Amino acid sequence: MKRAIVLVDHGSRHAEANAVLDGIAALLRARLPDRLVRVAHMELAPPSVAEAVEACVADGAREIVVHPYFLAPGAHAARDVPAQAEAAAARHPGVSLRVTAPLGVHEGIVDAIVARLEGV
Repeated sequence: MKRAIVLVDHGSRHAEANAVLDGIAALLRARLPDRLVRVAHMELAPPSVAEAVEACVADGAREIVVHPYFLAPGAHAARDVPAQAEAAAARHPGVSLRVTAPLGVHEGIVDAIVARLEGV
């Protein structure tokens, strides 16, 4: 069964801000080569969550995990991303869809902060 990951951020009018999620997706594809990896933006830029889910299904995914690329479980991560993902999945009854928690508190985030601080 093909599996997919959809990374979702807020979205921006600035292409360079949206490109950050593309960079994360590229790193994730390299780490998990057996998964389809797509990006989506909640607003302000394409693709939408619905468009990313559609692309995954078109590429044969039957299991999709949506990850809100947010630090905290605010309204977007806790309410908006799941609502958009579930609405998109409703159009594909044979597809399993789950939404993860946002990044939150994690040692890996602390490692990234320490690495940035060492460069200053």
